[in-house]
Amino acid sequence: MKNKNVKVADWGLLSYQRAWQRQEEYFSHIIASKRENRKLEHPFPTDNHLFFVTHPPVFTIGKSGKMEHLLLNEKELENKGISFYKTNRGGDITFHGPGQIVGYPLLDLDNFFTDIHRYLRSLEEVIIKTLADFGIDGARSDEETGVWLDLNTASARKICAMGVRASRWVTMHGFAFNVNTDLSYFDYIIPCGIQGKGVTSLANELKEQMNEQEVKDKLLKHFKEVFQAEIIN
Repeated sequence: MKNKNVKVADWGLLSYQRAWQRQEEYFSHIIASKRENRKLEHPFPTDNHLFFVTHPPVFTIGKSGKMEHLLLNEKELENKGISFYKTNRGGDITFHGPGQIVGYPLLDLDNFFTDIHRYLRSLEEVIIKTLADFGIDGARSDEETGVWLDLNTASARKICAMGVRASRWVTMHGFAFNVNTDLSYFDYIIPCGIQGKGVTSLANELKEQMNEQEVKDKLLKHFKEVFQAEIIN
């Protein structure tokens, strides 16, 4: 039985470590449910979740990331009040911090479609549709997961980074959408390991402080459309 209900919760401001622990708990629970279902004649629906969160300043690096893309040493990180974590998601190094909307979808893709490439493109589509609501044209890069502005130009800049983990078609980690983000933090890394391209935010593009709840509402609307899901608040 396919369950397309997605339970949504906002964790507010939460440390990266605690949010990661929470994700692992939900992730393990969904996988355990799937294992249990294999023994049952009438399987029960598995859960899907989408968590919004804002992290205090933190750099995270994925399994394929290179440490030389972090341009600060341990002492400099401490002096600037920035945490650092090696994670089990895909992708290279990125920044999370205040003014950024981080979305963690923990989905059983057996409820939707079993295709990780399509899953990433779908997450990108949610961001692209949200940007369009604000009159901004977002784009995909064939080589680099995430959402870009003015791709294939000298002013190409990334507005949303993505990195996920999946096991038994269950997903965790997700996207980091720069809304009111202090972009100066990106000067301390080579974002996503990509040199020669910039980083931007919604506020930077529109030259005004954004209402983050309004942005979340639009993200949810498009998440529902793209994944053909039912949102449960």
